Amino acid sequence: MLANLTIDSRRLWDMLMETAEIGGTPKGGIRRLTLSDEDRRVRDWFRRECEALGCTVHVDTAGNMIAVRPGKDNSRKPIAMGSHLDTQPTGGKFDGVLGVLGGLEVLKTLHQAGYETNSPIALVNWTNEEGARFSPSMVGSAVYAGAYTQDQMDAIKDRDGVTQGEALATIGYRGTEKPGALGFQSYFELHIEQGPILEEESRTIGIVTGIQAIKWFNCIITGRESHAGTTPMNYRRDALAAFAEAASEIRQIAIDNGGLATIGIVSAYPGSPNIIPGEMQFTLDMRHHQDDALKAMVTKAKIAIAEAATRHDAAYEVKPLQDSPAQPFDATCIAMVRQATEKLGLPAREITSGAGHDAMYTARVCPTTMIFVPCAGGLSHNEAESATQDDCGHGAQVLLEAVLAYDARA
Repeated sequence: MLANLTIDSRRLWDMLMETAEIGGTPKGGIRRLTLSDEDRRVRDWFRRECEALGCTVHVDTAGNMIAVRPGKDNSRKPIAMGSHLDTQPTGGKFDGVLGVLGGLEVLKTLHQAGYETNSPIALVNWTNEEGARFSPSMVGSAVYAGAYTQDQMDAIKDRDGVTQGEALATIGYRGTEKPGALGFQSYFELHIEQGPILEEESRTIGIVTGIQAIKWFNCIITGRESHAGTTPMNYRRDALAAFAEAASEIRQIAIDNGGLATIGIVSAYPGSPNIIPGEMQFTLDMRHHQDDALKAMVTKAKIAIAEAATRHDAAYEVKPLQDSPAQPFDATCIAMVRQATEKLGLPAREITSGAGHDAMYTARVCPTTMIFVPCAGGLSHNEAESATQDDCGHGAQVLLEAVLAYDARA
């Protein structure tokens, strides 16, 4: 029989608000870029909180932090929970943070009750989930799962030329353990939905069945810079004009194919008001819940860029940055989450994640699923991101129930 344990939603909320002050912004959000001083401060806080519960905190060479609470049989791999504490430049209080602090509240509930699980229970803070400072995203979990090497991670540079390896050393979180050496029985990740579906349907819990396919690209269109006042329109090799045409076409490709396309970073060079841009650099993020459909979208997008560049006598490059196929989640883990929602009487629905998460990589090496709770207006990656105390509490309670149910299987 499972213990009748109840998480403290007020305590969870207080932790969310307390950590939001580390890197807090005037607009009520958080700017806590990965491997920044703010990231170091929240990592130090996380370590102290976990160690106060009797957990051992492991730090690997990718900077991933894994707090482990002992169980009755410590020869077993731990059942893991987790997410990330880094944010976007204009991040909110809940994206990623809820998954870590919701897991911390689970550990506090177990500790307070003196409840001993059969297996050890782990809580993870993954390094650089957001990819806002060092791109691509989810690098810590990718290294853990063997999708990236440590050397690849260390070599990635931010816009100031600082490598990820240098930043890890600067904040003192280059651990000694090999990523992946501490394996998991299973992994559960609590997160806000980051979309509008749960709120629109008045559902408290999203039972996440998988993550859609994602492809990122760095793109360059190269024309020729020339004087804005003396170069007739038909003589121009305007890289920005080519970019604008391609961007408009790519948007329509996504609409027509039921997918998503986002150009998130755009830079025009040389960047003078009276010089026709000779080069455009931009990122392209494309997503679809089916791998084949995404592949077709990407092909059409590349053609759109090529044709727009040709019309303006410009050259172009499209370089892959990240390629994540659609990732289904584990049926048993999903069943544990569904069972928890039924036990608690919470309105729920199955849902596919439109965003990438660390669970995408853990699913490659252990049984994995996610739990979603609503966020106001579906808004995320924004300082106005909002969720209710009740919904956060319900999500953490489902997390606790699912973890205990998985633990009881042995």
